[in-house]
Amino acid sequence: MAREKKAKAKMEQAKGKAKEAMGRAVGNERMTAEGKVEQAKGDARQAKEKGKDVFRHG
Repeated sequence: MAREKKAKAKMEQAKGKAKEAMGRAVGNERMTAEGKVEQAKGDARQAKEKGKDVFRHG
């Protein structure tokens, strides 16, 4: 279960990074902003899962 959530976080980060890059390439500020938001969601999800790991293994 935790592994799936970590994978989802990585996927969100990668998707956001790609979207941000594409937005910059075509000059679309909205797409760039959406990409940054997706990356932030992925970062937050990853931090949450790392926090859970600390309590499980700590």
